[in-house]
Amino acid sequence: MARIEVPVQLRWSDMDAYAHVNNVEMLRLLEEARIEAFWRHPAGTDGVVPDAAQSSAVLDAGPGSRLSTFVAHQEIQYVLPLGYRRTPVVVEMWIGHLGGASLDVCYQVRDLPAADPDSVVYARAITTLVLVDAATGSPTRIGAAEREAWSALLEEPVAIRRRGTRSG
Repeated sequence: MARIEVPVQLRWSDMDAYAHVNNVEMLRLLEEARIEAFWRHPAGTDGVVPDAAQSSAVLDAGPGSRLSTFVAHQEIQYVLPLGYRRTPVVVEMWIGHLGGASLDVCYQVRDLPAADPDSVVYARAITTLVLVDAATGSPTRIGAAEREAWSALLEEPVAIRRRGTRSG
């Protein structure tokens, strides 16, 4: 099982009046992790050279890129309230489905280290991304480089409990 783990630092402003990370901010945490994991940053802009663990970062980011992504669907299950703390949470990601022009990114927001069997899960989520031609906005097929990089992360989709069911 190959998964990507991206530590994400919480911000004080992520909390709401109920003293836990707001539901909208949780989606922003997932977005930050997804960008870190899958988007290649232009050379020299951040001074960081991607390591082997970031071989999934094959999409070019920023203005002038030939590809863009469209978030077609998002689903999230909040398991436990996540309060503010100084230590990062880890966003664990993998690919649940790799289609012709779309992919499902699966997530679990957990305590560090995620490999610890007692690591608490705060949220599970899935995002369906469609690759689009940046110039036309039309869906475009996943290329060979992207498919090769992401196939290594392919496994069963995240189990999200549906309304009216008790498993998951």
